[in-house]
Amino acid sequence: MRDSPAALITSQNMAFTDCMKPTDLLAEKKGIKRRNWRNRIGFLLKTNSSQSKQNAMKNRSYRPTADDVSQWAQSLDTLLSHKYGKAAFCIFLKTEFCEENIEFWTACEDYKTQTSHKELVSKANSIYEQFIKNEAPKEINLDYHTKNAIVLSLVEPSVTSFLAAQRKVYSLMENNSYPRFILSDLYRELHEAARREGKVIKPQST
Repeated sequence: MRDSPAALITSQNMAFTDCMKPTDLLAEKKGIKRRNWRNRIGFLLKTNSSQSKQNAMKNRSYRPTADDVSQWAQSLDTLLSHKYGKAAFCIFLKTEFCEENIEFWTACEDYKTQTSHKELVSKANSIYEQFIKNEAPKEINLDYHTKNAIVLSLVEPSVTSFLAAQRKVYSLMENNSYPRFILSDLYRELHEAARREGKVIKPQST
């Protein structure tokens, strides 16, 4: 039996935390958490039907193979670059009540692709309202200096306005949530399911 979720929490003295407090984690029933993520990853664990294979080929995408899932353990970058890897990680973060971190990181990635000043201003204000301001719906836990720099940058937003905060959140996920994900029952079951299925739906050549 592995250590309890609380025992897996590291870097408790950091300026901000990525998930629940240890006391909250201990209060969460492991069985309930497991049912929750199993419900959410049903589309990944189920064997492909003929219809789903056709859809996957049409969309030029496929469910993760055993090799795909193994590669997720190489780095957080590799995990996030894979459609289903990112989806599985999001589900895992929901069970730890810290999905706002990946949602913020994703919003920042989208923000950096904006080409017009008007879109940049709109997206910057949206990210601030959703993730940065005090008591925001999905407030991420940032230190004062990082948060204040963002507030000041909103006067004239640039593509780097959220870069420091995004790097902090990424580092936190990389050092805390990601290792727990790789050691989790969710990851193990995904790997076993992919290995059992043992085949890839390859996209049709154009």
